[in-house]
Amino acid sequence: MRILVVLSRVPWPLEKGDKLRAYHLIRELSKKHEIILFCLSDQEVHPDAERKLNEFCTEVLIHRLSRAGLLFRLLTSFFNGLPFQVNYFSSKRAQRVFDRYLEEHIPQHIYCQLVRTAGYAMPYPTLPKTMDYMDALSTGMNRMSKAARWPMSIIMKLEQRRLAAYEALIYDHFDQHSIISEQDGQSMQLPGKVHVIPNGIDERFFEAGDTPKTRDILFTGNMNYRPNVESARYLVNEIMPIVWAKHPGLKVCLAGANPAPAIRALASSKVEVTGWVDDIVEVYRSARIFAAPMLINSGMQNKLLEAMATGLPCITTTLANDAIGSKPGTEIHIGDNAQDFAQHIIALAEREDQRKSYGEAGRAFVTSRYSWATEADRLEKVFMSEELPMNTLA
Repeated sequence: MRILVVLSRVPWPLEKGDKLRAYHLIRELSKKHEIILFCLSDQEVHPDAERKLNEFCTEVLIHRLSRAGLLFRLLTSFFNGLPFQVNYFSSKRAQRVFDRYLEEHIPQHIYCQLVRTAGYAMPYPTLPKTMDYMDALSTGMNRMSKAARWPMSIIMKLEQRRLAAYEALIYDHFDQHSIISEQDGQSMQLPGKVHVIPNGIDERFFEAGDTPKTRDILFTGNMNYRPNVESARYLVNEIMPIVWAKHPGLKVCLAGANPAPAIRALASSKVEVTGWVDDIVEVYRSARIFAAPMLINSGMQNKLLEAMATGLPCITTTLANDAIGSKPGTEIHIGDNAQDFAQHIIALAEREDQRKSYGEAGRAFVTSRYSWATEADRLEKVFMSEELPMNTLA
């Protein structure tokens, strides 16, 4: 089958969750199908991106969105009622490029990731289409609006209402629908069936390594993404003072690309801010404890799956764990307030046997549940309109 994949970002390098999901799913799908890739980009493209993507895509077209056009479309968002991020990525010029690309390659199926790409495929009602909502964007925006200050809280609340309406509006324009977790699918209340296609884990994370344990407590992610920024600040400013009162020598590492000013401001003799790292696997292997106090994120946290795959004992919140389904008290620690979270860190810091036990249990859980090859096979069945035996919201 010739599949036209439509993305709002170029899926390389893999520093964001949507890029990681797209990259691994289309790489696995390419083993059986012909992948024609259409990517939008609002920034400079990594010099190795096209080469990496051409390794498994038959054709790759990256359309660069102009800065002036982006600003104009954001302004129109105040008047046309569409979500800001849909307007941001919706370009008439890009649509014309997309139309020519589609007519040249005539796909048998269109796979769109995130609602911001839906408009490009909707003019083709006779072509089979799948929309990967990925995360419940409207739900996530609602959480962020509650944590934001005025006037951003008002803008985010407006965006939440528009996203919820748009998520429902585009539903009938697509034949099949997928999402990353059952938790997200239920929160969106879409009018029909949505297939749950979780993320997998790159095999590299399961490989044994002999990296020395030089970091105490680790948190990873795109450090310019607001939910990650808020979680990192909460870890350092609210949780760690409780830990440091008992163990002042423990240090925190915040590892990830594009650290925002608020993240850089956290750097100290006790807090390492790495910025971009060439091999995140080695960073996981260098740590003793993984702490992810996710407060407002929706969707599946790849960072947790990756940390567990490398054998790291993990602590997170109920919100984040609900999406992955690990067992609190045996496979993962749960802390929904600063005091509980800190106590879990202290317990793991003091007991190597607990670190080993939780690390092994978490690794076994991820090994048994999460595979990119398995999820790509499930997605293929979605394309074929086959019924899936499990992980399907009715």
